Amino acid sequence: MTPEQKAAYVMAQSVAAMATIEGMKAENRKREARGDTLAWNKESFDSVIENYGLGHNQLMGLFRD
Repeated sequence: MTPEQKAAYVMAQSVAAMATIEGMKAENRKREARGDTLAWNKESFDSVIENYGLGHNQLMGLFRD
């Protein structure tokens, strides 16, 4: 990939991660309103970064290649 393609990939992954997080937040709000246990905890939210390849080491590896 060219540097521009890598940057576009990171942007696309960032948008997808944000969409995932917003869905997780919405589900937690719904469950909270019903008095149910939350579906997602801090670790779940933190894992989204790694799942979408947006961790520091993952990004540094992408741009080093």
